[in-house]
Amino acid sequence: MEKTLIKPSLKPTILKTETQHTNTETPFYKPIAKEIEVFEQAFTNKIPVLLKGPTGTGKTRFVDFMTHKLNKELITISCHEETSSTDLIGRYIIKGAETVWIDGPLTKAVKEGAVIYLDEIAEARPDVIVAIHSLTDHRKELYIDKLGKTIKAHPDFMLVASFNPGYQKGFKELKPSTRQRFIALAFNYPNEKDEAEILINETQIDASTAKKLVAIANKIRNLTELGLTETVSTRLLVDAAKLIHTGLGKRLAVRVAVVEPLTDDIEITEALSDLCDLMI
Repeated sequence: MEKTLIKPSLKPTILKTETQHTNTETPFYKPIAKEIEVFEQAFTNKIPVLLKGPTGTGKTRFVDFMTHKLNKELITISCHEETSSTDLIGRYIIKGAETVWIDGPLTKAVKEGAVIYLDEIAEARPDVIVAIHSLTDHRKELYIDKLGKTIKAHPDFMLVASFNPGYQKGFKELKPSTRQRFIALAFNYPNEKDEAEILINETQIDASTAKKLVAIANKIRNLTELGLTETVSTRLLVDAAKLIHTGLGKRLAVRVAVVEPLTDDIEITEALSDLCDLMI
């Protein structure tokens, strides 16, 4: 079948369902290395970007920050085991007495020049990976099988994806052939000074408490013998800091925001709670 090539307008239509960054405040982001410069160059050269790192290390915040900085529309898809290519590309729906095609978020981004962020892409079904392949090489196009059409990507379209290598190792991993279609940025937990600064900026908590929370996080992160699937993320620390700043007791805030989300094992929970009580 001969493919029909659709060239989108250079002036994207604004999606009513998406937040316009021009009308919102740029989120706080603390650069750790050269990730801002790398992302800007990737956008200029239309190279897909893969963000890899543990949960809560700022991957999603970074994408939000960069799209604000570049004044670009951001469409975020939180992938899970049921996420299919149809969810991203689109589907026919019955509207009144007729059948109407509805573009999915990926198709909208391709047509209108938005940045699409596939969060935890390894969780999605394999057909999602197949669907984006032609957008990650020189073709920069999206084939819509149900329409028998190929859409050429808008010049400002950008594909960003993330995954957690540690959590998904041995379970759901990206194939080397897929990984090599992206440039990759590695995210990890910030150093103590930067992480404390993040807590202060995010929650207005006092510096002394921020340092204690970071010390607790680093202590637990080094307790590898506990066998935790995930360790303390910066996100959990921010939650604890917010609770403390608005008046919740420090020990209780750390327990509910840091300790309890990590494990359901009663003995480990109590041991970590005792440790945190001594440090906060």
